[in-house]
Amino acid sequence: MEETGVSNSPSSSSVSQSPDPSPGGDCRQAFPKLQNDTFLRAAWGETTDYTPVWCMRQAGRYLKEFLATRAGQDFFVTCRSPETCCELTLQPLRRFPLDAAIIFSDILVVPQALGMQVTMVPGKGPTFSSPLRDKQDLDRLQAPVDVDKELGYVFQAITLTRHQLAGRVPLIGFSGAPWTLMSYMVEGGGSNTMAQAKRWLYQWPKASHRLLGLLTDVLVPYLVGQVAAGAQALQVFESHAGHLGPELFSEFALPYIRDVAKRVKAGLQEAGQAPVPLIIFAKDGHYALEELAQAGYEVVGIDWTVNPAQARDRVGKSVTLQGNLDPCALYASKEKIEQCVEQMLAAFGPQRYIANLGHGIYPDMDPAHVGAFVEAVHRHSRRLRNK
Repeated sequence: MEETGVSNSPSSSSVSQSPDPSPGGDCRQAFPKLQNDTFLRAAWGETTDYTPVWCMRQAGRYLKEFLATRAGQDFFVTCRSPETCCELTLQPLRRFPLDAAIIFSDILVVPQALGMQVTMVPGKGPTFSSPLRDKQDLDRLQAPVDVDKELGYVFQAITLTRHQLAGRVPLIGFSGAPWTLMSYMVEGGGSNTMAQAKRWLYQWPKASHRLLGLLTDVLVPYLVGQVAAGAQALQVFESHAGHLGPELFSEFALPYIRDVAKRVKAGLQEAGQAPVPLIIFAKDGHYALEELAQAGYEVVGIDWTVNPAQARDRVGKSVTLQGNLDPCALYASKEKIEQCVEQMLAAFGPQRYIANLGHGIYPDMDPAHVGAFVEAVHRHSRRLRNK
């Protein structure tokens, strides 16, 4: 989706094979040593020499090499190819000195694991052939889910990518949050209002909680499995928080966001895995910043509608903030991007901060302007620390 003196350019434009990139393979035990941990230190709240930066959708259609790799291939076929996902994950790191990689995948692989049919329709987006229209439709879902069987291809992609990264930067795994996944499963795709999904919340609250709980039960082992496969941080996307007001969010989203964090941390401990920082990004969830800061995540991502200084006042100093340049700012001149970055960094402050966009990179962005953003973050954040 998805540096410092570390080389950010792999020597080859194609992925070489690593032995046995499966979750159970012994190769996971010998990952290359991490050379640039700035992103992880910022996520944990430790002091950094500069502000780390990565971009949501940094692997995407704005890159010609991404289009060439995916040419003629079905989107979800791509998602099920560990080698292709690895290659797509690495592509932006060949261009930009990013401080983290994020595995190429999609949040909707989870509904697929539950037996729902989802396709990516060009010009339309994700489309479910048979959405959940009635509460009785919950009986169609194939639960419980064996995540190793149904989502093992994601784990394989993560393990392979950890090896191919060669320790340059950390690798982020991710999932959608329960409410966001539920909204897609009920609406059957994207929606401007999420009216059908919200109808469930009002008309069938018990069934809604059943579905949200079922999704949580899949997400927990899925996220724990990503760490076991090699993910060094996890981001949970609550992309549709903006369709809920404070009351609905508190009842149908926040409890499951909290539960995911609590159970993933317990699952990692039980599995003997080292803890990893967790990131929650609730787009348009500005009304719940205080609650999100206390939900069990080390990092809270914010979009461009939130004032960074006010966000820091609201969440306190116990969490790291991530964000929040308006993606459309990348349409501006490089000089204007420099100004925007300088203002953003000053507003967030030098520590407990990871730079990012307030949402994903758009397909028509100029890669050179993405590079200008990344380099401006590094340059100006170092300058701020030297004042």
